[in-house]
Amino acid sequence: MQLSDRVLKIEASQSLVMTARAKAMKAAGVDVISMSLGEPDMDTPKHVQKAAQEAVANHWSHYGPVPGIPTLREAVANYQNSVAGNAIPWIADDVLVSVGAKMAIYNALQAVINPGDEVIIPTPSWVSYSEMVKLAEGEVVRVETKYEDRYCLTPEQLKKALTPKTRMIILCSPNNPTGSVYSKEELEQLATVLREHPDVYILADEIYNELLYTSPDSPITFSAFPDLAERLIIINGVSKAYAMTGYRIGWLMSKNKALINACIRLQGQQITCATMVAQKAAEAALTGDQKCVEEMRKVFASRRELICELAARIPGLKFHKPQGAFYLFPDVSAWGTGDEVAERLLEEAHVAVVSGSAFGCPSCIRLSYAVSGDEIRNAMERIAALLNK
Repeated sequence: MQLSDRVLKIEASQSLVMTARAKAMKAAGVDVISMSLGEPDMDTPKHVQKAAQEAVANHWSHYGPVPGIPTLREAVANYQNSVAGNAIPWIADDVLVSVGAKMAIYNALQAVINPGDEVIIPTPSWVSYSEMVKLAEGEVVRVETKYEDRYCLTPEQLKKALTPKTRMIILCSPNNPTGSVYSKEELEQLATVLREHPDVYILADEIYNELLYTSPDSPITFSAFPDLAERLIIINGVSKAYAMTGYRIGWLMSKNKALINACIRLQGQQITCATMVAQKAAEAALTGDQKCVEEMRKVFASRRELICELAARIPGLKFHKPQGAFYLFPDVSAWGTGDEVAERLLEEAHVAVVSGSAFGCPSCIRLSYAVSGDEIRNAMERIAALLNK
């Protein structure tokens, strides 16, 4: 039986594949430490859990409006208005709630990209961007950023990559997998280049913007530039900041009414609406006490210090200290390719990591420090022992 060309040309998520392998080994009795999945290991905050339980009890179990319940859309708009550096007035009508941030990105690409349109993706980049561009029949334009630039796109690289066929650029800050964060000055330089190309959409993936370890005026966002508002698509969600990955609530924000309406039509044919109980839980997360977010950020900040301290003890391991998110992305080319090192770490050291090839940087590996301090110590001991050997 025939399968579609579109599904045959996309790759499986290597982070999910590695996580599945680690789980299978654990089930077989192998003591595996998994540092492959980008998921907070904390519990969802109690007040959010309570809101979900109350939503069930109050019969939030029927179809809802396609773009999301009005109170959640308003909460999202208010949240974005409070983000440091934001200069665009957001309202509920600018928000489309989806089943996770991944679906929000998919909707944006499907609504904007026609066959042959080019999408610029600075690499290293999250594994799913390029595959979703392929599903939209667009052309992926990968721009290899440099270690010396903290793997951040430079204005010179952006100028070179832009063509008359460019329809979108995707930027993720704080970045998965590198942990790098674009400074205000760096974003201003990119914005200056993009002003010369008014037909190019800017998709800003800000899913990690609450997990930031840089200056207090951060996170810096493209919503700092009001003149780009009609071209800006902001992606975010509750998965990372509130440990709600399984609730699957994310959103797309745009001041472009034609784009928002197109995405609403598309989503109406896909899923009708995001799960109502999960929407009420997400509303509670955004409108409730935010101490839980800061507490989680402090835990990750402490783990960042720990993993960087241990990694610095391994001669030849080259890395930048992450400025955000919860990933370390070291260069392991002194020992081989990222694929080779990741495979040996799993099979011999029983530590699951993701090869940098999944993110477009085959000389590196990605380690998620969304695990306990004891697991970080144990894993880094095993990694050091294998690399030293």
